Amino acid sequence: MRLVIARCSVDYVGRLKAHLPLATRLLLVKADGSVLVHSDGGSYKPLNWMSPPARLSVSTPDEVDVEVGVIEQWTVQSAKTDDRLIINIHEQLHDTSHELGQDPGLIKDGVEADLQRLLAEQIETLGAGFSLIRREYFTAIGPVDILARDATGGTVAIELKRRGDIDGVEQLTRYLELLNRDPLLAPVRGIFAAQQIKPQAKVLATDRGIDCVTLDYDAMRGVDDSESRLF
Repeated sequence: MRLVIARCSVDYVGRLKAHLPLATRLLLVKADGSVLVHSDGGSYKPLNWMSPPARLSVSTPDEVDVEVGVIEQWTVQSAKTDDRLIINIHEQLHDTSHELGQDPGLIKDGVEADLQRLLAEQIETLGAGFSLIRREYFTAIGPVDILARDATGGTVAIELKRRGDIDGVEQLTRYLELLNRDPLLAPVRGIFAAQQIKPQAKVLATDRGIDCVTLDYDAMRGVDDSESRLF
């Protein structure tokens, strides 16, 4: 990856036109052929860019551009369209290149699959006497995250979300309507479990006889001792 900090103006020419007046910016030239123009504030998104596949060519500016202070002109040509990103550099303040190697990609922690696995392993988090029937209990309208039994032997359907909202409660309601038609499972009650549950979702769940449980993900995976905290 090449990083260039320069005083430059930028024009995008093609299906649309856009102009960035002269200012100091960061230019990223990536190994995949993309070129991105960043400022120091406003957003993490680039001000303008050319997506790959693209080809970067550097040329000497013509006399007209030289007169206004341009020392180098970059043209980034899209390989698929006639779109071009034209960067007129007036002053180059920094230029370095770095070999980053292959990136392993983003590994998400705390997704619903992790919550499901941990709760299945620690099913008594929901109450003493709870036991697991199975994860991903399949129904005609989709899988119930966890099916369990409570201390009385009753069937419990558990819907898991990272952030619980009304849609999750509606989803669990549909599962309960279907499961309660099965005489081998009925009566089935529901638990809506999430790391965060919106107030509207709690109101709807309570109205439908569904219990809400807020899960402490860090405590469940053993990186946070909730009993030793002051708050």
